[in-house]
Amino acid sequence: MKLAELNMALEAKADVGPAFLELSNVSKSYGVGAHETVVLKDINLKIREGEFVAIVGFSGSGKTTLISLIAGLILPDSGKIRLKGQEVSGPGPDRGVVFQSYSLMPWMTVRQNVALAVDQVCRDLPAAERSARVEKYVDMVNLTHALDRRPSELSGGMRQRVSVARALAASPEILLLDEPLSALDALTRGNLQEEILSIWEKEKKTVVLITNDVDEGLLMADRIIPLNPGPGATFGPEFEINISRPRDRSAMNHDPEFKRLRKEVTEYLMKMGAAQVDGQAISVGLPSVLPNTSTEYEQKRLGTAPAAVQPNQNRYVEFSQVSKIYPTKKGPLTVVEKFDLRMKRGEFISVIGHSGCGKSTVLSMIAGLNEISEGGILLDNREVVTAGPDRGIVFQAPSLIPWLSAYENVALGVEQVYPHASAVERKDIVMHFLGRVGLAEARDKKAYELSNGMRQRVGIARAFALSPKLLLLDEPFGMLDSLTRWDLQEVLMEVWSRDQLTAMMITHDVDEAILLADRVVMMTNGPRARVGKILEVDLPRPRSRKMLLEHPDYYRLREELLSFLSECNHA
Repeated sequence: MKLAELNMALEAKADVGPAFLELSNVSKSYGVGAHETVVLKDINLKIREGEFVAIVGFSGSGKTTLISLIAGLILPDSGKIRLKGQEVSGPGPDRGVVFQSYSLMPWMTVRQNVALAVDQVCRDLPAAERSARVEKYVDMVNLTHALDRRPSELSGGMRQRVSVARALAASPEILLLDEPLSALDALTRGNLQEEILSIWEKEKKTVVLITNDVDEGLLMADRIIPLNPGPGATFGPEFEINISRPRDRSAMNHDPEFKRLRKEVTEYLMKMGAAQVDGQAISVGLPSVLPNTSTEYEQKRLGTAPAAVQPNQNRYVEFSQVSKIYPTKKGPLTVVEKFDLRMKRGEFISVIGHSGCGKSTVLSMIAGLNEISEGGILLDNREVVTAGPDRGIVFQAPSLIPWLSAYENVALGVEQVYPHASAVERKDIVMHFLGRVGLAEARDKKAYELSNGMRQRVGIARAFALSPKLLLLDEPFGMLDSLTRWDLQEVLMEVWSRDQLTAMMITHDVDEAILLADRVVMMTNGPRARVGKILEVDLPRPRSRKMLLEHPDYYRLREELLSFLSECNHA
C-alpha cells in the first residue's frame, strides 16, 4: 500500500467512534507584524478514549506548543480544542502534564510534592484518604522507599517518576507527556517506559506522548503522528502500530511489522529533515601545513629522518590493564578494572554500556583528564600522562566560549596546533572545517545565538581542526533530539571518512554504535567494570541510516548488543 493510501486508511479508522480529544484547524503564532512566527498551522487531530498516541518531530517544530495548547496553558489563535465535547479554555485537573524538566519543589519531600496535586483536587476528602492516595501513586512508580526524600537526594529518573506520580494522583482524564524521558540515560529511560506502560494498562488513561525517539513511539503507542518541521508546522501521515501488547524490546527486534514501521517512519522523518539543514556547506581547500602535534612535524623541526621502523599500526592505541580506583570513606572503590584494548590507526571504536559502567572514566583517562590508577595507555607509541592537543575531545554539552563567534571558537584550537602557519593558512583551516559541518554561513554568529545542534557542530569542527592523533567523543549527541542526532551522525561520518582519524566514541545508543563503528566495545556494569565483549561491525562503508535499515545483518548486530545490555541489566 502506498503511503498516501495508508494515510487515508488510518484517517478513516481514526474517525470511527466519538473523539475523546479533538483539535480542529488549530493555529498558533508568536510575535506580531513583521516579527510574527507561525508555529502551528491548521492542526487537526482526533484521539479516542484510552488511546496512546505518540507525536514525533524535530526540535523547534512546535511539539511543546501543541502540548501547552491541549493543556490549556496557552490558547490557540484560531481553531478549537475539545475534550469530551467541551471546549478547552484554560488549564484544569482533567489534564495531567509531565514536562521534560522536572517541576518539583526542591524544599519539599516526595510525599509533599505529590500531595500538592492531591490536596488541590481532593480537598474534600479526609486527611487519611488523601495521604493514602499519595502513597498509592508513589508506590505505582516504585518510590515508596523515597517518600521522605527531597529532590536533591534523587536521581534524574527518580525525579521524573515523582512528576509522573503527581500528574496521575490528580486523576486526570488525559495524561500529556512532553518528552519526559529524553534527558535520561538509556537504562533509566527503558525502565520508566515500562512503568508508564504498566500504569497506562492499569489506569486506562488516554495518553499523548511527545517524543523524538521513533523506537519509544513504536514500543509504547497505538499510533505515531509526525509533526512536520515549521514554521507553520502541520501533521504528516499517521502510522498505526499493529504490534500485539505487551511489547518486548528483544522480541520486537525480530518482528517484521516492527521493522517495516521503523523503516517507514524513519525514512519519512529523514525526508522531512533533508530540507532543514543548518547552513550550507561551502568548500574551502585545506592548506598543506602540518600540526605541531604530528610526528612528521617534529621530525621536520629537528631535521631528523623518519624512523626506520614505524610503530605497530595495529596497536596505535593500547590500553594495558588500566584501572581507576577512587578513595572513599568505606575504602578504595574500583570503578574500572583491568581495561584491555588495542586500536588500529584510523579505526572507529564505539564503547557502550549502562550508566555508571565507567565508559566516560575510560575516555577521561586516555584524554589525560583523569589520572590512571593502575596499568598504562599508549598513543602512537607514547605513554599518555597528561592532556594535550593531540587528542581532540567533543563532550555531551558543547564546551564553547559563549561570547565568541563560531569562527573564533574553532580558531582557538587552530592557533594552538598551527602557530607556525600563516594567518591566511589558519583562516583556511578554520573555514574548511566550518564548511564541512555546514556552518560556513554562520561563522560570525556568537555561540549563544546558535541552536544546540549548531553548537555541537562547532565542537566537532574544532576537534577535527586540531588534526588530532585521536578523536574522543563523549556522548556528543546525547543532549540532542533524535532527528538532530541523525543529522550530526551523518556530518561526523562524512568528516571522519575523509580524514580517517582514529576515534573512540562513548554512547548508550545501540543504533549509533553500529552506524559509526568498526568495532563496538561492550562494558560490564560497574563497579569493577571491564571489557565484556567486542562486536565486529562488518558492514560496508560509506554507511547511511537508510542503508543500515535495509542491510540483512543490521538486526543481527542490534540483537547482540541488546542481549548483552539486557544481561547486564538483570545481573
